[in-house]
Amino acid sequence: MNSKENGWLKQMLGFGRKKQETIAEILYAQAITIARAPKLYIDYGVTDDVDGRFDALCLVVMLVMRRLKDIEGGKDISQDLFDSMFADMDLSLREMGAGDIGVSKRVRVMAEGFMGRLENYALALDTGDDDMLASALARNLLRTPEAVDQVAQSGLVDFVRTLAQKIDTVSAQDMLAGQMHIEL
Repeated sequence: MNSKENGWLKQMLGFGRKKQETIAEILYAQAITIARAPKLYIDYGVTDDVDGRFDALCLVVMLVMRRLKDIEGGKDISQDLFDSMFADMDLSLREMGAGDIGVSKRVRVMAEGFMGRLENYALALDTGDDDMLASALARNLLRTPEAVDQVAQSGLVDFVRTLAQKIDTVSAQDMLAGQMHIEL
């Protein structure tokens, strides 16, 4: 095959071209950036390890999904965001050396845990129940259920509420375009 035919074949098959990111993938990348904010780890005691980073990412992705549910056309993006997150979790586990059988089980457990967090955080935020939010954050984000007082006193509840408000104020048009610029 000559170079011209080889170039045509690559173009037809999509080799060598950068894949165009979906809106969900763009939002996911922005959620990762927010979840990696040093403030979460330094000021609020989230552990800077695989579990802590996963829990911080769950929190931020949940807040984005919560915003998307209120936007026409956002439900599909929300599902794609969830799918992007867990495809990334699958890939990350494989890169860390987990076997095929172990990966699918771990990803399923992580997805179930995410859904539980989503329900608890969303209910606490939607009802304005700071005690429920502090309890959920202590249990899930800090993985220390008895740290409810620490969560309340540290300002973590206020941080999460403020972050939720910032995400909630992103316009529908910007969210649907993947333009979620949040300053912490």
